[in-house]
Amino acid sequence: MELQEAKDKFIHTWAQLGSSWGINKTMAQIHALLLVSANSLSTDEVMEQLKISRGNANMNLRALIDWGLIYKDPRIGERMEFFRAEKNIDKVARNIARERRKREIEPVLSLLADLNQVEIKESAEALEFKKVTKDIAEFSESVDGFLDKFSKTDKNWFYGLVMKIMK
Repeated sequence: MELQEAKDKFIHTWAQLGSSWGINKTMAQIHALLLVSANSLSTDEVMEQLKISRGNANMNLRALIDWGLIYKDPRIGERMEFFRAEKNIDKVARNIARERRKREIEPVLSLLADLNQVEIKESAEALEFKKVTKDIAEFSESVDGFLDKFSKTDKNWFYGLVMKIMK
């Protein structure tokens, strides 16, 4: 397999995985391209290599910066912007966990807190509703606590936890 073929396969696979952690295909493709690039790339280079529009490239590059997955790489005397990926995969995983927590867990916890304040006339259905929403809240709080710790710690804590679980 040639290097370009391997890169293309990686970019394609990473793009498919990206949807499972909450980003769109193009955003994941750009991230994958920057991950496997030895040098920072300009917007034009990203557009050319992935065959995407400038608007699509700009929007997704900004989103990747917001997620903490890529950075601007300023070059003296250059008017173009260049971008590089965070190459520390532990940090990438923590940033993804942090963003998923913010986008998925926190809204659920907020909704459940609001629902907990609602006065519901007592009935079998109301009791079931309260029980299920309480269980979801407890589970979500556990996941939230784990993701919070994971996003703030170093890899040694996480690996230690995994090793305890596997024993």
